[in-house]
This record gives sequence, C-alpha cells and structure tokens, in this order.
Amino acid sequence: MIARIAEQCFWLGRYLERAESTARVLQMTGQLALDAELPPEQCWMPALAIFGERGTFAALHGEQAEADGEAVQRFLTWEEGSGSSLVNTLFAARDNARSIREVVSRECWEVTNELYLWLGGEMGKAEYTHSRYAFYLHIRRMVQLCLGLSGSTMLHDTPLDFIRLGVVLERSGQTARLLDVHHHVFTGMNPGHLVVQTALWLSLLRAGSGFEPFMKSHSGRVTGDAVAAFLLLEARFPRSVRYCLEAANRYLRLLAAPEGQGQLGQESLARLAPLLDQLRPEALVGPEANLHALLTRMVEGTSELCQLIAREYFGKAMPLGTQVMGG
Repeated sequence: MIARIAEQCFWLGRYLERAESTARVLQMTGQLALDAELPPEQCWMPALAIFGERGTFAALHGEQAEADGEAVQRFLTWEEGSGSSLVNTLFAARDNARSIREVVSRECWEVTNELYLWLGGEMGKAEYTHSRYAFYLHIRRMVQLCLGLSGSTMLHDTPLDFIRLGVVLERSGQTARLLDVHHHVFTGMNPGHLVVQTALWLSLLRAGSGFEPFMKSHSGRVTGDAVAAFLLLEARFPRSVRYCLEAANRYLRLLAAPEGQGQLGQESLARLAPLLDQLRPEALVGPEANLHALLTRMVEGTSELCQLIAREYFGKAMPLGTQVMGG
C-alpha cells in the first residue's frame, strides 16, 4: 500500500470523526443553553475552546461574541476560515474519499458525497434555518452511517485499519478536550441547586455520547468525578480515552512491520505505551491527582503520536495541530 493512499485513509477517518464530534457538541450545547439557565458565554465559549477556535473566532467577531450562540454556531458550521467548521471538515472528508475511490467502498463514497452536497445545498441550509437540532442530528447520523458501512462493505485489511486508526485517535483527542474544557468550566461555577449541578454533568455526558452507557453502569448521584472517570477510563465505552487508545494500539500493531522485518511503526507504538500506562484509576485519586494535567498529556500525546505516524508511515512531518491534509 503506497503512503499517499494510507495517509488519505487515515485523514478520512479523522475528518469524519471530527465532523460528527463538532455536530454533536453544537447539538448538545444548544440544548444546554435552553435548559440550564446559564449565562450564554458559559454555554458557548467551551464549544469554541474544545476545537481550539477561540482565537480565530475572536479575531473575526470579538471576544464578546462568545456569548452569541448564533454567531458561534454559524462560525463552527459555515466559516470557511475555520479548520474545524463543518463545511471545511466535510469538504476535506469528501475530497479524501474521492481521491481513494479504488479502496473506499461505493457505499461509503456515496454517503460521504451525499452529506457534503446536502450541507452545501438548499436542503441543508433550509434544515439549519428550520431546526438546528435536526440539522446537527442529520450530520451525525450520516457520518455514523458512513463509518458503519466501512466495516460492512470494505475489505478488512490495511486501508480500513488506517481509517479506523484515524477515527480512534481523533476521538481520543476530542474526548479529552471535551472533558478538560467542560470539567474546568463546570467545577469553577456556582450552579447552586443539586438538580442544576446534575443537569450540567449529564449535559457533558450527552456531549460525549455517554449518557445512556453511564446511567446503565452507574447508580446514585451523578458527580463530576464519576463523569470524568467514565469518559477517561471506562474500557467498555467506545468513546472513552482509554478505549480509543487501546484500539489505536491494536491497529498500530497490525500495521507495524513484523518482528525481525524492520522498525516500521515501532516508534509510534513506543510513544503510545506511556499514554496507556497513565490511564489508571489511581491517576484520579490522592493528593497528587491532577485531572487537567492528565488530560493535557492525553491531548498533547495524541497529537504527537499523529505526527509520528505521519513520519513513519506517510514519509512526512505535519505541524502540530494541523487541520488539513499535508501534501
């Protein structure tokens, strides 16, 4: 498999997962803004922070606009100058899928292409105006359909492994950012009544698609510590940081050169090992526990791992935090 094909498979997975994550966060933030009776900036600022877009947004609209939910949604949905906007992310996903039609199944390509055309056409714009919740839900479902079809219509070989590797690494970073930003904001607030506190932590679970799995595996009061432990460490939940990094470890082992036949992939595996080692329950308890520091290490470590993968497998170095395909 040539490096160009591997790279585009990897980025296809990342872009699809990023689009689903952006739509989910915007969908759930809209619900939080309606239900939680919080100051608007405490609802919408985290959405920008999760995707690293506060600076770009402030340069275009000013910091005060962080309290304007409509401005934030337009920016993260339609802004061509934002690397995290849905219109740019889905364009990049479609462009990658089109470039590797020889390895991506017809069904995956059709769904990706249909979603991009819907977003840029009158139907998508009309849905955005009519029902923001339905608009973001449609994007989420179409991305999930595409990723599901990849597992049922593509050969389970190297191209699919690279797509799934991109998905789980993007998902790991997004979950860590989501948890870090919201946990910091929520714990620094004075929400008052217990019902309001519970609603805030449940909104974080919904933003991470973890509400039902959490409620099925936990009983009693919903607390920030319990939510953080679930999104970070739960090995059975496919969006937790631990689950995603363990999945990345499996895919990297499949893609690495067999023992005795070269060093391809060994550096990436070595970089991943200490990240997994830090994901232990004791990391969240005791006087030395620091959730923010741990999540920062997860975000930075995942980003560095992607750079190593680019160098080892694609023969290039990408700047940290890059939003688009290199080369």
